[in-house]
Amino acid sequence: MKKKLLYGFLFLLPSLSYAQRLRETQWEKGMMDKGEKVGVWEYYAYNRAGTQLVVQKYDHTERKLLEYRPLSDVPYRAELMPGKWTAVHLDRQPMFLGGDARLATYTAKLNYPQAAQNKKLQGRVLISFVIDTLGQASNYQIIQSVGGGCDEEALRVCRTIPNEWLPARKNGRSVPVVYELPFVYKLRE
Repeated sequence: MKKKLLYGFLFLLPSLSYAQRLRETQWEKGMMDKGEKVGVWEYYAYNRAGTQLVVQKYDHTERKLLEYRPLSDVPYRAELMPGKWTAVHLDRQPMFLGGDARLATYTAKLNYPQAAQNKKLQGRVLISFVIDTLGQASNYQIIQSVGGGCDEEALRVCRTIPNEWLPARKNGRSVPVVYELPFVYKLRE
């Protein structure tokens, strides 16, 4: 009887390890189940001394932000009443799930257009977009331009960022806000 029980347990073990497994990188840690994030995940950033800090804890099963490290308190343009956009300080700013470090993995895919390099164009392209109450991005606009194809490239990269935004909150409810994302082009010397 003990042999049968032992074999039965060993038979289940591989399927359990396949179905749920721990995934850990320098930016995140949590459980995967059939290719999907489940349970509570921790997302990391690093301070100037190189110390790893938890910047977010997010429950993927419940789709709920449990903890986050607040960023600086800057005003955002928010739609508090339909059609009326106002600069306000928020209770919680919009955040990319996984923090700035994870967002940087997408923005790092920026290419420096050869035409801009040939013309020695440098500077910052600023893209704005609306993050709605469901965390979906839309209405992409170029706010600050460099030219030479840099603007279009920044816009292309911005549109490839997954819709994994945690919406802003004001007075206990989610509100749409305008988010601005900079892309810097600088020639190497």
